[in-house]
Amino acid sequence: MHSPGEPPPTRRLIAHLDMDAFYASVELLRYPDLRGLPVVIGGGRRHQPETLPDGSRRYFRLRDYTGRGVLTTSTYEARALGVFSAMGTMKAAQLAPDAVLLPVDFDEYRRYSRLFKAAVREIAPRIEDRGIDEIYIDLTDVPGALADGGRAAGRRLKAAVREATGLTCSIGITPNKLLSKLASELDKPDGLTLLGFADIPARIWPLAARKVNGIGPKASERLAALGLHTVGDIAAAEPAFLVRQFGANYGRWLHDAAHGRDEREVVTHSEPVSISRETTFERDLHAVRDRATLSGIFTELCVELAGDLARKGYASKTIGIKLRFDDFKSVTRDLTLPAHTMDARTIRRAAGECLKRVDLSRRLRLLGVRAGALARLADLVAPAAAPEPAPEAPAAPGELPLFAQAGPPPGR
Repeated sequence: MHSPGEPPPTRRLIAHLDMDAFYASVELLRYPDLRGLPVVIGGGRRHQPETLPDGSRRYFRLRDYTGRGVLTTSTYEARALGVFSAMGTMKAAQLAPDAVLLPVDFDEYRRYSRLFKAAVREIAPRIEDRGIDEIYIDLTDVPGALADGGRAAGRRLKAAVREATGLTCSIGITPNKLLSKLASELDKPDGLTLLGFADIPARIWPLAARKVNGIGPKASERLAALGLHTVGDIAAAEPAFLVRQFGANYGRWLHDAAHGRDEREVVTHSEPVSISRETTFERDLHAVRDRATLSGIFTELCVELAGDLARKGYASKTIGIKLRFDDFKSVTRDLTLPAHTMDARTIRRAAGECLKRVDLSRRLRLLGVRAGALARLADLVAPAAAPEPAPEAPAAPGELPLFAQAGPPPGR
């Protein structure tokens, strides 16, 4: 095989921190009696555990689930039974009928996300937020980190996260982001993995090619068709061959990635492009027959979106909607406003205008509202762009006759 290459001239130490089965672990703090059992997260409000008179709880089991939902995550015990995130709930029920099904609680997950990130910043302030449960951390300038390859800093980070949240995390520490993300997966759960360039042949090359962030399902299939199944297979391939097969940019990137080369910086700040709220229904809803239900859901999404904008300090000038129908086709519509807003009623009116531009004769399976063209409230100094009043209580569905322009409902 080819040499894994020399480390870059400037020595860096980058960590990737990934919370262990994050959503499920948060739920186990709330329901400690479920520890050690197969548990899946992805239910709706009707799957809330029931507290019995004696103080014990009755949980919903997967065998009793009906619908077409998708799992958000699962505990390691459920994963051992073949149940993973993004799996259809009915399929999961066949594999693990006795598994406990809990509803999703994103507000709680976001709270714990803020807690663990704040704990990390106390030790290493240069972090790149990659989502609710993972971050990159630049340890290069953390005192003493370079001396032991980041081992002591990694232990401090894990202890701080555990103290702040009661949860475990897995951390990979290497010279760059690409290797650190791979390393954080190697010893889950509760792992701390340190790798240098010399470790690549033994620890990275045996991994499946799809483990590399940036090699998606289609690229993985093409690589497999060429006989390149592992990272080591790609590393052994001639660069010119990869360029011929995948083009100049991606081919060169594949060669560099397989040898652990990655010069990307830890990006400590980026502005969101948009903020959205959406929900998938447990049964298809029709615009006329289920008008009251849809109108209430639509209003609630708009109020939640306004709350997200206010909490994050943004206002929006473009409001959009997203619909997915029973044939799985999706449509989106947008409306640009004369001024930025974070007001729930203004968002609701704009989203309603977007809705009028959609044929609603088919049943709906998903409904979403999006706020784009964002601006920070602190930057909106013109009077016309000042923040609007806090969201008022939503009107009753009957006062906002959405979905009324649709055609007659199909026959039952």
